[in-house]
Amino acid sequence: MPRAVFIFQVPLKGRLCRTDKDCEKGGWDQQSHGIKTGSCGKFDVLRKTCEVSAWCPVETKTSPPRPAMLAAAENFTVLIKNNIRFPAFNYIRRNILPNMNDAYLRSCQRGGDSLCPIFRLGDMVREAGEKFSEIAVEGGVIGILIKWDCNLDWLMHRCLPRYSFRRLDEKESNRTLYPGLNFRYAKYNTVNGVEERMLYKAFGIRFDVMVFGQAGKFSFIQLIIYIGSTLSYYALTTLMIDWLIGTRCYSADVGQNYSEKKVESVQDKQKCILCVSYVDENNIRLVKSSQKRSLQDITPISVQSHKEDAGHLRAVLCLIQPGVSMDQNAQPPFGHKPEPTTKSRRPTWCKCAHCIPSSLPQEELCCRRSDGACITSSPLFEQLVLSRSLLEAVLLYRDPLSAPAGPSCTAALRHCAYSQYISWRFGIPPTDSQPAIPSCCMCRVRGEYPSPDGKYSGFRPVRIASMQACANGEL
Repeated sequence: MPRAVFIFQVPLKGRLCRTDKDCEKGGWDQQSHGIKTGSCGKFDVLRKTCEVSAWCPVETKTSPPRPAMLAAAENFTVLIKNNIRFPAFNYIRRNILPNMNDAYLRSCQRGGDSLCPIFRLGDMVREAGEKFSEIAVEGGVIGILIKWDCNLDWLMHRCLPRYSFRRLDEKESNRTLYPGLNFRYAKYNTVNGVEERMLYKAFGIRFDVMVFGQAGKFSFIQLIIYIGSTLSYYALTTLMIDWLIGTRCYSADVGQNYSEKKVESVQDKQKCILCVSYVDENNIRLVKSSQKRSLQDITPISVQSHKEDAGHLRAVLCLIQPGVSMDQNAQPPFGHKPEPTTKSRRPTWCKCAHCIPSSLPQEELCCRRSDGACITSSPLFEQLVLSRSLLEAVLLYRDPLSAPAGPSCTAALRHCAYSQYISWRFGIPPTDSQPAIPSCCMCRVRGEYPSPDGKYSGFRPVRIASMQACANGEL
């Protein structure tokens, strides 16, 4: 039987020692030639190394032999069999189909067919970004990454692997003690009755296969659950914010401002909202303007009560001259009473017999809902709408430094008359709506304060926020 010998092993890079403490008794490593005895001794004049108890000879030659021993393996082929399973969909896929026979596997080439798992060793090393002439010297570890990308929908079913390669070992000798891939093994023989052992060092190329992937399949039930959960989270968040702002943590002004910002009015940008007031009704109707139907015949979207503008009414009554008779049979002190429209010119939508035909459906509006006397025949219409002295006083009230309106400046008086009628009949108009003036009233105002050239702008649907700029009004 061979006996153990005590030797000082050839110093490896980074394996020198200074004292016995650097040599742990019983320790060893992959490239060690035996088990450390715990003693540090001189290997040569300059270096000291650990003493080991060894059966194997000392390897003095560390560089691999050249030419490369694995050069002939470049044309070797590798067959990779793998499968992947997606438990959530109860689906299993293999990269080799059952109908693939040996003849097909021998003939298929690496490239176009993803289900051809035969690879040439030289191609694998090249796709890993390495040179086979270098890896064939010291060996190495090649990682084979197989990624499955699967769409399990019935109409778009696709489940194919994609192969990629990379080197996993450290190939640079100056960065590691053991570059490449090598291992040692021994063979025992008996020569002349004495047992001898031969130690071999082998270089090789190892393959590590890593399989991963992802799969998806459309599910209507999962979609409904996802949408429902998202809406539920949003609703709960909204309720939490509403409750938090309603508590004492925030002031009442903050809560009121939040309520106003939370629900905002949306204007109808396609159709203008008009408000209509009839002399034989005590309400205000909100209607949507139409390009085809007469404004008189449109069904209202809502009916609101009349909101009186008390401040404007008191100011106007103070400006009316005292002692003016309100007798309906009395003749007006200015202008002339309107004459009824002849039956041949009277529109079908007119109820007071004083309206005139119009080409715009927005202007086809009468002052009454049913047949009866026209509002322009009322003495109050003369006093509140047509009185020149009242209109001049109103204009002067709005602009105290303005010059008095001359006989030819009828535009400002006409527009102010429209404003007076709106304040009288509508009071405070509903928000985001525009008051519509009846055709008979508009005709009566134009007759009293006509345009010098006989041209009028006509109906223009705009939002009326206030009545302070009557000179810039429509009509």
